Parts: sequence; structure tokens; C-alpha cells
Amino acid sequence: MAEVKFYFNAPDRITTACSIAGKAVRQGHRVLVYAPDGETARRFDQLLWSVQPLSFVPHVAASSPLADRTPVVIATSLDKPAHQDVLLNLDDAPPTDFSAFNMLVEIVSTQEEDRQQARQRWQTFKQQGHTITAHDLAKS
Repeated sequence: MAEVKFYFNAPDRITTACSIAGKAVRQGHRVLVYAPDGETARRFDQLLWSVQPLSFVPHVAASSPLADRTPVVIATSLDKPAHQDVLLNLDDAPPTDFSAFNMLVEIVSTQEEDRQQARQRWQTFKQQGHTITAHDLAKS
């Protein structure tokens, strides 16, 4: 069963996702970023180039022929994941099937609508029997 981690009180959800993806790569993980719409995927891709100016995080779209060899893969679908290590969910809903992944990461901003959606995802994961770890980014 996948380990579920919630990072909450993020000033900006996608910028924080970029930082967490970079940290995961430095720790030796591979990250599949689930961005269900093209705009979120483009924003994540663009920010990943600039959020940590002194460190490059290799990343490609899931459709790239290099997806199986690149540490961060940005996907708009979970149909055929490039790997099964870490799934970083940027959807407002729980991913339909993440059981094959070792870890699921959820980012929650300070915006009330985002917090409400995250509470629903938390309840879904809890009802499914997942162990959930919470990290308060305001205390970091």
C-alpha cells in the first residue's frame, strides 16, 4: 500500500510541488507529476526550470521517448506511468489508481477552496486504509 504524504500551508501549490520534486530527485527518487490539464502541466514544466536557479531537475513529458530514463515525468494521464516510485498529485481529486506507487504526495495551499478539496482527498485515503503523514510547511 502506498505511503501518503500531505504537505500543507504551501504559499503556492505548483511552486511547492517543484521544490518537493527536486528534493525527491536529490534523494534518489523518481517522480511522476500528475497534472490532469495541459495548463497545470505547462506551468509546472516552466517553473521547474526556474524555481531552483542553481540546480537543474531533469524532466520530460510522459509522451517523451526519454520518460523511462528521466527522474521527473509530467503526465496528464495515469494510464501508462513511466515508473512507480513517487506520484505527485496536482489534481483536485484523488488519483483513481495509485496503488502501484510507493508514495503519493499531495500539496495543499493556504487557499480555502484548495484546503476543502484536500480534506476530501484525505478522507478518501483514510477510508481506503492508507497511513497518512502531514507536513506543515508554515513550520519549516
